Amino acid sequence: MGTVERAEKFYGEQVLDHLNARMRDFVARQEMFFLATADRHGECDNSFRAGPPGFLRVLDERTLIYPEYRGNGVHASLGNLSENPHLGILMVDFTHDRIGLHINGSARTVSDAELRVSHPGLPVDPVPGRRARVWVEVGVEEAYIHCRKHIPHLVKADSRPYAAERRDGERDERGERGDRGERGEGDWGTDDSRRKGGDFFGAAAQAAERAAGRADERTAGRADEWVPERALERVPAGLPEWPEHGRAATGQWDYERERHGRRTEAQEWQRRAELVLEQARRWQPVESQQEQREPFRGWFG
Repeated sequence: MGTVERAEKFYGEQVLDHLNARMRDFVARQEMFFLATADRHGECDNSFRAGPPGFLRVLDERTLIYPEYRGNGVHASLGNLSENPHLGILMVDFTHDRIGLHINGSARTVSDAELRVSHPGLPVDPVPGRRARVWVEVGVEEAYIHCRKHIPHLVKADSRPYAAERRDGERDERGERGDRGERGEGDWGTDDSRRKGGDFFGAAAQAAERAAGRADERTAGRADEWVPERALERVPAGLPEWPEHGRAATGQWDYERERHGRRTEAQEWQRRAELVLEQARRWQPVESQQEQREPFRGWFG
């Protein structure tokens, strides 16, 4: 694409193998970042992490850590990191500096207890939903700027505690409307579906519809299967439910009926065959007394 010279200049001037002082200060101010991981097959996932300023913490110029809070239980990022330690972090300051920082490196998970042994001064977050379940320690391999050319300038919304308690469209004392996007401090770690966004994209509703459709297909597929309650509905009018010779041919029937309350599969096939033969006898053409006396053995003998 004719950008080799520009790329080489960028790598030579902007890409570091550590976090310099300005980068470390930038990281300390961030309240969110985007996290890219991949499993051992290279299947990628991109996720979002957020917390108070400093939740992404620099330990030294080549190491940073971030906490894994209670989430939806999928653990896509941690699962990927357990197979492939490489990750990419992108921080973007939309409100003040309008600049971004990329950090690429390798990671390992560390328990909270283990980390506090080596870093006893690590603060404890007072918000229960922001207690670290585990920490991810990142060894920095690359750090470089994301230019501001296409970064929009955003204004930070009201972050007063429990702002999300206001219903959509309901005005507060200052005349401001509540919004699904607002997050109160009480939302961290919540299982409240509304506070988590509910079924915003309608995926759960579609899943329910698909499940109902599969259930209907299974029901339709079983329409011709033998069910004890429907068995008598399938007996042709005027035919006995169980011919005497059929009952004799399956002497275990009474025992099985008493034991299981239903026919076994083999017995049901026997029963259906007997009913077909019984009907065939009624339709048997009579051409001679000799033929009438001989037992009918089916259309194909």
